Amino acid sequence: MASQSVLTPQAEDFPRWYQDVVAKAEMADNGPVRGTMVIRPYGYAIWERIQSEIDARIKDAGAQNAYFPLFIPQSYLSKEAEHVEGFSPELAVVTHAGGEELAEPIVVRPTSETVIGEFMAKWIQSYRDLPLLLNQWANVVRWELRPRLFLRSSEFLWQEGHTAHATQEDASDYAMKIHLEVYNDFLNKVLAVPTFLGIKSTRERFAGATNTMTCEGMMRDGKALQMATSHELGQNFAKAFDIYYQSEEGQAALCYTTSWGSSTRLVGGLIMAHGDDNGLVLPPHVAPTQAVVIAVRDEPEVNAACEKIVASLKAAGVRVVLDRGRGSFGRRVTDWEIKGVPLRIEVGPRDLAQGIVTVVRRDNSEKVALGIDAVSDEAPILLETIQRELFQSALDRRDANTCDVASVPEAINVAQTGFARLSWDLIGPSEEAELNNQGLTIRCLQRMDGSIPASELENDLLCIIAKAY
Repeated sequence: MASQSVLTPQAEDFPRWYQDVVAKAEMADNGPVRGTMVIRPYGYAIWERIQSEIDARIKDAGAQNAYFPLFIPQSYLSKEAEHVEGFSPELAVVTHAGGEELAEPIVVRPTSETVIGEFMAKWIQSYRDLPLLLNQWANVVRWELRPRLFLRSSEFLWQEGHTAHATQEDASDYAMKIHLEVYNDFLNKVLAVPTFLGIKSTRERFAGATNTMTCEGMMRDGKALQMATSHELGQNFAKAFDIYYQSEEGQAALCYTTSWGSSTRLVGGLIMAHGDDNGLVLPPHVAPTQAVVIAVRDEPEVNAACEKIVASLKAAGVRVVLDRGRGSFGRRVTDWEIKGVPLRIEVGPRDLAQGIVTVVRRDNSEKVALGIDAVSDEAPILLETIQRELFQSALDRRDANTCDVASVPEAINVAQTGFARLSWDLIGPSEEAELNNQGLTIRCLQRMDGSIPASELENDLLCIIAKAY
């Protein structure tokens, strides 16, 4: 096909294919400072769809949006030793401002547990103030040595939730609620990406957390991508920042806190989970443009029919754009394929003479002829079919490339091209070091039935082993 000469085939060089798609679909560019990213309008439109869907779920879970400063006093991070140790290699630190050396260096936020903890301590007085459920949409900076657009950049966009609770049980339940009802629900229903749900091992856990839950997706090259995480922080940050409340009995008690986040990495995951050799393949629920109406020829009758179809699709709730024709028809088709628009509606004079148009599905290239008046009824049905089948296709691909193994050497072999699932009892420090030496990591631990364990000390756990982005 025409677009195969535009993009590197996945089988030939998957990382190059990814870079080609990001560039040719006009998603993003490298910024002027190494590791930074300029998100172009089309890439940002996808992020806005992601943001809107996640934000609605966060609010349904009871959290409220707020905003906290980009700059954090270095002393704040030092209050939680494990946290600052975990982030030290990634910190960007400001030492001069206004032409003078600062009395105390300022850290550009890598995450906001510390500054939010400081204000939680100020705002929480009694049990009536709990739970305190906050979220912010912001940018963060983590100095990245091996940047890749959307997947790893020194500055990226995300949401970070932070909550305080009276009991460990309430904090744990809320972190699980976010993980299942916000992240997993969004990934399944909007991005159409199935994930393995589990907890991180102690070695892979978020710095300062007592437990980290993760959603691990499989990309089309068989590698894993961490899509979202939720952390139980116990009382570690409450102790560091004096986050106390007065109980109903009048006693001072420490809060339990959580944090949870997802980022523009989801855009990278979306590209790699569904894309093919012709470019992006966008699930309709996240696609900024769900259908494009293309005039095969720039003629009055064709243009009039296109405008009629666009109006009817908008009335039916479809996000649609009109392509009247700049350049050859073949070139325009290729461009829309690269951008991954779910439905392409081609309107030409010969079809119009028969009262029909050609509708093409981006996910499988199937074509169907529809009467002009039927398009607005059929398009929403087709979009839901595409959404459902993209998820099923990704699930089938993931399951076909996930193998149960009985030993670490077998896991190393399988995980070169997919996921290996091995008994956690067979992994010790030396085995984990052996996996790491082979470029593999333990992505998560889960129960035999696939559910999320409370602790890595539970019996009969499985670990997912894979190469990862």
